[in-house]
Amino acid sequence: MNTLEQYDKAIQSSREIFLKKTKDYGSSWRVLRTISIVDQIYIKAKRIRTIQENKVQKIGDDIVSEFIGILNYAIIGLIQLDLQPDKTEELDIESVEKWYDVKAAGARKLMLDKNHDYGEAWRDMSQESFTDLILSKLLRIKQILGNDGKTIISEGIDANYYDIINYAAFALIMISEGKHIGSH
Repeated sequence: MNTLEQYDKAIQSSREIFLKKTKDYGSSWRVLRTISIVDQIYIKAKRIRTIQENKVQKIGDDIVSEFIGILNYAIIGLIQLDLQPDKTEELDIESVEKWYDVKAAGARKLMLDKNHDYGEAWRDMSQESFTDLILSKLLRIKQILGNDGKTIISEGIDANYYDIINYAAFALIMISEGKHIGSH
């Protein structure tokens, strides 16, 4: 499988879970503000990092499901940036699916552009690095929020969410190839 096929497979499996959860819970995530979404991603990334460091886990959810959760929460974050933050109306499944696909397509385009320029350097990185980069992006978003959502020279919240989506997808690809913690 080539990178694009692997990437599409990682996004598709994440999308399937997202849509099934939407059928179960509706769009209850519409109530979440940016800081709450960031905290949800942080909890998942921190758990992955703890498992990576301790090499032991005591709760059943595996690292794959945590990376899928990170990817899906980052998509929620992007959707929430575009929708009225004070509106919590329920979105129907077709609208959620449309929003998901638009944001996933944006992440895919960014991945293709960066892979072109960087020559798939991510393939030489460790899973730990993806976790650390996700945590770093979350800290950047928190700093931007502390600056009332403004940046002077840096990318905005949306760019950080897109990077988080792609780091999570890359981690899922590496895991699917049998490249786990600390291996290249």
